[in-house]
Amino acid sequence: MSARLLLVEDESNLAFLLSERLDREGYQVETCPDGEQGLIQAASGAYDLAILDLMLPGRSGFEICRELRRRGIDLPILMLTARGETEQRIDGLERGADDYLAKPFEPRELMLRLSSLVRRTTSARPPVHREVRMGECIFDPERGELTRSGKRVKLTASEIQLLKLFAANAGRSFSRSQLCSRLNIVLERSVDVQVTRLRRKIEEDPKLPLYIQTVRGVGYVLVPDRVG
Repeated sequence: MSARLLLVEDESNLAFLLSERLDREGYQVETCPDGEQGLIQAASGAYDLAILDLMLPGRSGFEICRELRRRGIDLPILMLTARGETEQRIDGLERGADDYLAKPFEPRELMLRLSSLVRRTTSARPPVHREVRMGECIFDPERGELTRSGKRVKLTASEIQLLKLFAANAGRSFSRSQLCSRLNIVLERSVDVQVTRLRRKIEEDPKLPLYIQTVRGVGYVLVPDRVG
């Protein structure tokens, strides 16, 4: 499977161009324009590397980087910024960034730096058993088991299949048609029914879901507390 990248960049044109280029290079890319949401996604454990712009609404790239390291999350980070001064680069690296690239930059240089970071980190990373934590609930994809406050929650085969797909792609939005195609479901309405049932088993308030969220105009996305 290709590396999954999180691009946190509030300049929409740059985010689009970068995501298009990264997609052509074979990466799976999720974009986020806001620092606060970017921190949530970066901390989910769903990505192999994060590209953070320095200046962001909500939280700066520096703040995201510092908070991730404070939580003990070793997600590789490449920092992007319009500031190319040595002091800024040192500041970013001291806060836990793995590499630093000043704007404007050559796309080829970005690809080379990413390739080096991904190769270095994935080769050194041992295989892990990636449990998905959602409040009081823990889902074990390997066993297909969901527990809530330590007690096993009964799931249907279809619910296990859907939750496994969400867990393997935490932070990634799926349309109903994509879910139907991935899970061999005929009717999109059946997806809505399964999501509703899972919310009743996972969410504290199924009407105000925190983990299996609806993405308006798109479909659904799993936003766990942590993967791994």
